Amino acid sequence: MEDPKVFQELARWGRKEIEIAEAEMPGLMALREEFGAKKPLKGARIAGCLHMTIQTAVLIETLQHLGADVRWSSCNIFSTQDHAAVAIAAAGTPVFAWKGETEEEFNWCIEQTITGWGDEGYNLILDDGGDLTNMMHEERFAKEMKQILGLSEETTTGIHNLEALHAKGKLKVPAINVNDSVTKSKFDNLYGCRESLVDGIKRATDVMLAGKVAVVAGYGDVGKGCAQSLRSYGSRVLVTEIDPICALQAAMEGYEVVTMEEAAKIADIFVTTTGCCDIITAEHFNVMKSGAIVCNIGHFDIEIDMAWLNKNSTMEEIKPQVDEHVLKNGNKIIVLA
Repeated sequence: MEDPKVFQELARWGRKEIEIAEAEMPGLMALREEFGAKKPLKGARIAGCLHMTIQTAVLIETLQHLGADVRWSSCNIFSTQDHAAVAIAAAGTPVFAWKGETEEEFNWCIEQTITGWGDEGYNLILDDGGDLTNMMHEERFAKEMKQILGLSEETTTGIHNLEALHAKGKLKVPAINVNDSVTKSKFDNLYGCRESLVDGIKRATDVMLAGKVAVVAGYGDVGKGCAQSLRSYGSRVLVTEIDPICALQAAMEGYEVVTMEEAAKIADIFVTTTGCCDIITAEHFNVMKSGAIVCNIGHFDIEIDMAWLNKNSTMEEIKPQVDEHVLKNGNKIIVLA
C-alpha cells in the first residue's frame, strides 16, 4: 500500500475491531490463556487460505500465540476485509489478500502462501474451499507436498473436492473434515448463515422481505439457517431439495417443498446453498419474474450458471457486487456477489 497514512488508519481500524471480536470468540481466547505458555504449536508452519476477515485475524493470532508460524491468503476474491488484512500485516504476519482480487491475483496470492518459507517449507494447510489444496496437488509443488503432515478443510464445497480427490486415489496427505464437526455444521452453518443471509441481502438491495416469495435451494444446515432467516422477516419460503430426508424435514417445518422449475416462475428471491453445480440454469432464468434477486451463500459461483447469464444478457453494475442483468426477453435479474 503506497500511502502510509492510509495503511496506518486501516491498521488502527482493524486492530480495534480485532479487539472487539476477541470478546465474541471466548473459545480461542481460552486456548490462548490455557496453552499460550506451553506453545503446543511450536514447529507448526501453517499456510492458511480462509476468508481474511476480522474473525480470521483472531484465529491467526491465536495460532501464533500457541507457537505456530503462519502465512495467509484469502479463499475468495471479494470477502477480504482490507482493514483486517492490514492489521495482521502490520503486526508482522505475511498476508496476501485484498478485496476485489482478479482471478490471476487470487492464484498469485495463494502461491505466496506456498512459497517464501525458505528451506524448511511449511507442514500444515488450513483451507476453505480447496483452492490451496488443489494447487498443492499440482506437479510443480510436489517437493513442497512431501513436507505436509496434513490439512483441514472448513466448508462443504471443499469437502466435496477432498472426497473427489480421495475417490480417485489422488489425495496425498491426511485431511480433517472440519465442516462436518458438530460445532461447525450445527452452529456456524446454521446460526451463522441465519444471521448473515438477510444482512447481506438487505445491505445489497434494501428490499422489503415481508410478503416476498423466497426459494432456498438445499436444506442442509446452511439451507435451514437461510430458510429460518427469510421466514423470520415474513417471506413465504419455498425449499428445493434432492435428499428425501432433508426434504421431509423442510416439509415438517412448514416449508413448501418444490422443484426449481416450479419455484423459478413464482419466486422473488433465490438463494443457493448446496455447494453443487448448476442449481440455477438458463431454463430457470428465462421464466423468472423481472426484478428477481439471485444470490449464492455457498462457497463458489458454480451453483448459478453465470457463464450463460453473462453471455445472454446485458449487465450493468448497480453498485459494487450488485449487478443487474437484462435478458433478451426484457426481464431484469439482480445478481448479488
